[in-house]
Amino acid sequence: QVQLVESGGGLVQAGGSLRLSCAASGRTFSTYAMGWFRQAPGKEREFVAGISWTGRQLYYADSVKGRFTISRDNAKITVYLQMNNLKPEDTAVYYCAARPSVVVVTTVSEYDYWGQGTQVTVSS
Repeated sequence: QVQLVESGGGLVQAGGSLRLSCAASGRTFSTYAMGWFRQAPGKEREFVAGISWTGRQLYYADSVKGRFTISRDNAKITVYLQMNNLKPEDTAVYYCAARPSVVVVTTVSEYDYWGQGTQVTVSS
């Protein structure tokens, strides 16, 4: 069982930066693939970034490549999402998710555990 708690969201102007954190509980965190997803009002939840349990495989949605960076610290049981050059279209609730696998996938239904989400709002 894994519990996830996101933090770091907020209001920022376009071009600004935010760093999201996802604190996890559970002794097996290091064996979980982790992902960040987001959901804007009226839209489906979408994949943003994913990281393998080793941290060596990284995946990004095309819309955030070059601007967002996912990382993890297994000792601190935390996953991060550094978001730079934010755009108004990045406005959404951001969710952290975990799956007990070495494989990172982009599908919402493949993740077993979810956080409560943190709001990111980018003003123009």
